[in-house]
Amino acid sequence: MLEIVNGVIATSTAIFSEAPLTLEEHRAWMAQRREDGFPVLVARDGDDVLAYATYGEFRHHAGYRTTVEHTILVAEGARRRGIGRALITRLLEIAREQGRHVMVAGIDAANENSIAFHEALGFVESARMIEIAQKWGEWLDLVLLTRRV
Repeated sequence: MLEIVNGVIATSTAIFSEAPLTLEEHRAWMAQRREDGFPVLVARDGDDVLAYATYGEFRHHAGYRTTVEHTILVAEGARRRGIGRALITRLLEIAREQGRHVMVAGIDAANENSIAFHEALGFVESARMIEIAQKWGEWLDLVLLTRRV
């Protein structure tokens, strides 16, 4: 999982961070997910991790308690095989079971493939935030897509 997230950080704007995560940071993140009761789904092929998906708190205010924001990361060699679709579908089922109401996807506006992927799964654009972040010296726009679960 750490290899996947650090690969995404190093090669894309899917994550608006330039610094790779350490093993300690990733373990702390996993422990916090478990403690908070949020799922972490992992797709494997034998011992190889192909992808993972999770969701967490959207914002830290009580009014947002039924809204979650998801993350899905697929290893470069495992893309376009239906793994992401299967993981998001399962996340939506778990969110429903946990009494969630809306799932949010935050995507770099230039990532047309990810936007189209989410729209095919029933997500709709709800907001576009212009020049909200920087990576590699470039301004990035963020698109928020939402779907009722």
